[in-house]
Amino acid sequence: MGGRPGTLPAVRARLRSVGTYAGPVPAPPLTAPLAGSLDDPARARDLARMKRLALALFAFAAVVFLACVLFGDGAGAWVGYLRATAEASMVGALADWFAVTALFRHPMRLPIPHTAIIPRKKDQIGSSLGTFVQTHFLTPEVVDERLATVDVPGRLGDFLAAPGRAERLAGDAGAALGALTDLIRDEDLQPAVAALVDRKLRETPAAPALARVLELVVDGDRHQEVLSAGLSGLARFLQDNRVVFRAQLGDASPAWVPDWVDDRVFDRVFSGVQGFLEEVGEDPRHELRRSYDARLRAYVHALRTDPAAAGRVEELKKELLDHPAVRVWSGSLWSTVKTSVVAAAADPDSELRARLVGVIRHAAELLRSDPTVRELVQRQTRRAAGYLVERFAGDAAELVGSTVARWDTEETSRRIELQVGRDLQWIRVNGTVVGGLAGLVIYAVGQLLS
Repeated sequence: MGGRPGTLPAVRARLRSVGTYAGPVPAPPLTAPLAGSLDDPARARDLARMKRLALALFAFAAVVFLACVLFGDGAGAWVGYLRATAEASMVGALADWFAVTALFRHPMRLPIPHTAIIPRKKDQIGSSLGTFVQTHFLTPEVVDERLATVDVPGRLGDFLAAPGRAERLAGDAGAALGALTDLIRDEDLQPAVAALVDRKLRETPAAPALARVLELVVDGDRHQEVLSAGLSGLARFLQDNRVVFRAQLGDASPAWVPDWVDDRVFDRVFSGVQGFLEEVGEDPRHELRRSYDARLRAYVHALRTDPAAAGRVEELKKELLDHPAVRVWSGSLWSTVKTSVVAAAADPDSELRARLVGVIRHAAELLRSDPTVRELVQRQTRRAAGYLVERFAGDAAELVGSTVARWDTEETSRRIELQVGRDLQWIRVNGTVVGGLAGLVIYAVGQLLS
C-alpha cells in the first residue's frame, strides 16, 4: 500500500508486513516542531534550490577536472593549478555531501556504519533534549531569575483592567460554572450534600448557637417587641373568637344559672383579660415584662452553663433532624442552590454577576496600585513557579522524550531536514569552495618545494 512515511496507510502496511496488524492503527501524533513544518512548500523549495546549487558546483568542478584531464596536456603550467583546484573541490563536495546526508539517511541507501544518525538516534535525541530542557531551562534558579525581572502583578492588573475584560471574565466564569454543574449528576452529588449538611448540623452544638441568638435578641430588646406582637395577636384572637368562648362558658355553666349571669361573668372576665393584655402591651416597664426579660436572660445563662438545659436543646435538635420534612429539605438543598446559582451566573444583570465584575475590577486596581498586594502576588508567584518547576520538570523532560519517541522515524528525519536542511546545504557549498582553495594551496606549496 502506498503512502508517505508516517501516514496511516504506511503504518498499516508496515504492521501487515510483520504480521502484527489487527485493526485500525491511529497515525502517530504530530507535535511541534513537526506540526509547524508539515508540508511546508516554501521550505521544501528552498531546500531543493540549495541542493541544486551544491550539485551544480560539484558538477562544475567535475567538468573542469575532466577538461583538464582530457585537454590539458601541453596547455601550460596553469592547467595543473586548475586541475588540483577542481579535484579538491570534488573531494570536498563529496565529503560534505556524505556528512550532510549521513545525518538523515544512509548515503545511496548503503548501510554504512555511523550513518542515518537522526533515524537511529531519534529516541536518544529526544531523551537528551528533554534532559537538556530540564537541566538548563526548567530550574528554580532560571525561572526565579526570569520572574524577578517581570512585573507579574502589574501585567495581571493590566490584563484584568482592560475595557470589557471584567464583564467577559464574569461571563466566562458563569459559563464554566454552568458547564461544571452539567457534568455533575444530581443523583450522585445530592445524597452527598444532604449527608454533609446532616452531619454538620448534628456535629454542631445547638445550645451555644441558640444562646448566642437569644443573647443578640435580648441585647437589642427584640424580645420585648416579640412579646408586644404576641400580646397584640392574642388580644385579636380572643376578640375574633368572643362568641366561641361565650358558648363554651354557657356549656360549662350549670343549667340552673341564668344566662344573664353567665353574660355578666363572661363580660367581666373577658374585659379583664383584654385589659390586662392591653396594659402589658402599652407599659414598657410592666412587671410581666421585667419578669419575662429576667427569665429569658436566665435561660440564656443556663444554655451556656447547665448541661441539662443544653441536653434538652440537643434532643429537640435531633428530633427535628430526624423529621421526614427536614430530610426532604436537606435532600433538595443541592438542587435548589445549584439552580439559583447557575441562573444568577448566567444572567448578565444578576446581582451575582455584578458583584463578580466588581470583585475583578477591584482586584485589578489592587494589583496595579497597592504595594502590599503587589509584593504578595510577586512573591507568591515566584514561590509557586519554583514549586511547579521542581515538581514537574522531570515530567516535562519525560514528555519531550516520549513525544519524540512516538514520532515516525522517517517522517521525523524528513521534517527536521526541512527545518535545517537549507543551512546544511551551505556546508556542501562551502566544502566545495574551501576544498578547491585548499587543493590549490597544497598544489602550489608542492610546486614551490619541488
